[in-house]
Amino acid sequence: MIAAKELNTNEKYHVGSESFNIDERTQVINHIDTFCIFDRLGNIHPKRKNSNGIFYKDTRYLNKLELEINKKRPLLLSSSIKSDNEVLSVDLTNPDLPDCNIKENSIHIERRQFIRNGVYHEAIHLTNFGEQDCEIQLSISFDADFCDIFQIRGMQRHVNVPEVKQLSTSNKILFQYTGLDDLKRTTEIVFEHGECSINKGTAQFCLQLEKNKSNDIHYIIYFDDGVSQHKPPSHDKVPPFANIEDRIQETLKETKGLFSSISSDNENFNGWIERSITDLQSLLAKTDYGYYPYAGVPWYNTAFGRDAIITSMEVLWMAPALIKDVLHFLVATQAQEEKAEKDAEPGKIIHEMRDSEMANTGEVPFKQYYGTIDATPLFLMLAGMYYKQTGDAETIRNIWSSIKEAVDWIDHYGDIDGDGFVEYQHKSENGLTNQGWKDSYDSIMYANGDLCKPPIALCEVQGYVYAAKKYTAVMAHALGEPEYARKLENSAETLFKNFNDKFWDEELGAYVLALDGDKNPCKVLASNSGQCLFTGIAEEGRARKVAKQMLSEKMFSGWGVRTLSSEEVRYNPMSYHNGSVWPHDNALIGSGLAKYHCTDEALQILNGLFHASLFIDLQRMPELFCGFERRRKEGPTAYPVACSPQAWAVGTVFMLLQACLQLEIDGVNKRLLFNKSKLPPFMQQLRINNLKLGEYNCSFIAYRHGDDVSLHITEKPSDWTILITQ
Repeated sequence: MIAAKELNTNEKYHVGSESFNIDERTQVINHIDTFCIFDRLGNIHPKRKNSNGIFYKDTRYLNKLELEINKKRPLLLSSSIKSDNEVLSVDLTNPDLPDCNIKENSIHIERRQFIRNGVYHEAIHLTNFGEQDCEIQLSISFDADFCDIFQIRGMQRHVNVPEVKQLSTSNKILFQYTGLDDLKRTTEIVFEHGECSINKGTAQFCLQLEKNKSNDIHYIIYFDDGVSQHKPPSHDKVPPFANIEDRIQETLKETKGLFSSISSDNENFNGWIERSITDLQSLLAKTDYGYYPYAGVPWYNTAFGRDAIITSMEVLWMAPALIKDVLHFLVATQAQEEKAEKDAEPGKIIHEMRDSEMANTGEVPFKQYYGTIDATPLFLMLAGMYYKQTGDAETIRNIWSSIKEAVDWIDHYGDIDGDGFVEYQHKSENGLTNQGWKDSYDSIMYANGDLCKPPIALCEVQGYVYAAKKYTAVMAHALGEPEYARKLENSAETLFKNFNDKFWDEELGAYVLALDGDKNPCKVLASNSGQCLFTGIAEEGRARKVAKQMLSEKMFSGWGVRTLSSEEVRYNPMSYHNGSVWPHDNALIGSGLAKYHCTDEALQILNGLFHASLFIDLQRMPELFCGFERRRKEGPTAYPVACSPQAWAVGTVFMLLQACLQLEIDGVNKRLLFNKSKLPPFMQQLRINNLKLGEYNCSFIAYRHGDDVSLHITEKPSDWTILITQ
């Protein structure tokens, strides 16, 4: 673990490589606030890398879960996560047990492990395939340290941490921890009465296994944070395992109904689509305002503003009901007052929310933190995109005051020096130094490699603000406020002109990364310039030059667009933001390329990421991977502490698919548009069902004919028009 005192002050929230198990294969299952990181046997070992464990609300509630047979480790047969992303299925067998006269591979041990929010279940099914009846001792050992996620990420605590108490009864093991935030956190492990003996943290089962007969063990673990209760009224009895699985399937069916159905004639692509949807389902938290996608496991398994907004943009076209919920959540958590320690100002959209002990005590500022420069304009963009697609003026009217407050924040707080550009400089003593999506301390630099002097105006943020005002103007017209709309339109046009004057660099062939506090440009070629195309702030001719740069060898690795050109001083393909490949970044760039009719380039990005997915475990697109040049017959190089699943990474495929189809849904005018659609070379046919057009569904099949695409509409609302441009 890297102590905070050994780090540069700006690095204290960096996720250290020692915190993850990149050298040991792990299995991850998650559901909203809870996630588990096991080894392939389904065990958790306290002496291995720090991130192993079962976590609930940013706290590790279990750091040991070890199954043994006659005090020996079982042998692994197979280990896999089911396609619905809910169950870890592990097949084990016994080693040679000469003391019991049991040959190896005689006993099959099947483990089925899954979680619901705040509750863990495990069912163990044992079958004796040996030559005779036998008796074995099966034991499961537990421990809990209630370690904060920020400790596991590498931060050292300079406080006296209370001790964990352990209790046990005839059928329970209990771990209790009262933190410095005065919350009593509890891990409660419950077994059926009489089926085991408990000694401290170990449950032991004496099992008589008849030849060709089976035995079953099922236990449950409850995680209580001292605030929300997840335990049923009577939790002394373990509920039937089958009943729980049935309820899970019902929930999965409900959340899957939020999404349109997508399939193709390429089974590998279908696998990527299905994995992405199930991963998104596992990250959807049910809040007081509806569903909200958490950012990612393990480091960001909580509500983030920017991440949820970009995820929502990626899936808007095929899951509009989800976006309505997201907008309501963001409005409910919008800042109402200035609080420097939280980087909060009236109208600003949330960056991050945490429930851990260190957040509650103020050891980290992230209890409710607003240190982001881009979430507020992105919120406005999302609201405008949602209105354009759905025509849902009622929802926009209900949040209109919050929308206007967000615009006011841009004009009065976002523009620190009054030059018309939005810039950032953190106020919180412990806040993030860089507050764009590339928030590493070293991610914004000059051409010579020196770090940029704040306040910093990022190029893509100006694009977000431009698009935010354009979208808000459309909404203002719809709500009968033409004067306000014209004011926003004029402001956007002024920003468009000033941006193209100040940020364009002809020698670079792209928009500069940023302007510093003295308005000196950071003449650095980065993916941020590509994101400017997504917002429409780029001039047409310059957009094509940016497109050329994004797909050049120095930017495009073969798998995707790098965050930083390989020719820049700070380029490092193994860094977090200075040369790696981020799928969501590629999705925004690809969508922007399509907006400027560079669909072939967007196809190239989709093609690269698709082939990357074939080498990635479960085809689960990670938060990022290294930016090394693509090597023949090898997959992309993993980044050691990347989140997986990560919401905006798994949403990438949907935005890129929409970009290549050039699909636009205009709910205001009830039109569905296809503008010179294209399909990737690995696909001949694409079918989309249950695409929401207002209250009705649309379904169609796209066929690829060389570079052309034909469309067969199989279902559509009678009052909608479909326009196809070839």
